[in-house]
Parts: sequence; structure tokens; C-alpha cells
Amino acid sequence: MLMEALGSVLLGLALAWAADRHLSDRLPARRVVFTSGPLGALFGAYVTHAALGPGHLPATLVGAVLIAAVLLSLLIRPSARRLRRAFPL
Repeated sequence: MLMEALGSVLLGLALAWAADRHLSDRLPARRVVFTSGPLGALFGAYVTHAALGPGHLPATLVGAVLIAAVLLSLLIRPSARRLRRAFPL
């Protein structure tokens, strides 16, 4: 369980770093991104470990990365050039 937690935190940090590097103009503050990535990965590892049970380290890490990616995707704001009114007057 310790390796799952440590691995998921490291993968969450790597995912947050990649998101911050490529989408820095569309994400909130770096502190939020670098907190959400590892926390989402820890939560994903917990949920996957609870669903599969012990002994599934690769599957648990994949679940951690998927849930961290979903959480980070919720932080992305629309780009400024795509904002327009739904019903122009």
C-alpha cells in the first residue's frame, strides 16, 4: 500500500507538471494545480485499491492517473478567444 501511495503521488506530480507546462495560460495558480494532481492521484489510488483489492499495483496506478487527469481537466478554463455570448443581442 505504501508503494501505491508513493507511486500515485509521484505520478500525480508528473501529470500536474505536464499540465502546467502545456496549459499554463488556461489553468489557475500553480499551487492549485500542483496540489490537485497528487491529491487526485491519491484519491484515485484509494478508490482503485478499494475496488480491486491488494496485489494490483499497475492497475491501481493506472486508476490513480486517470482520476488525477479528470480532476486536473476540471481546472481548465476556456481560452479567451473562444468566449462569446450564447445569445447575441
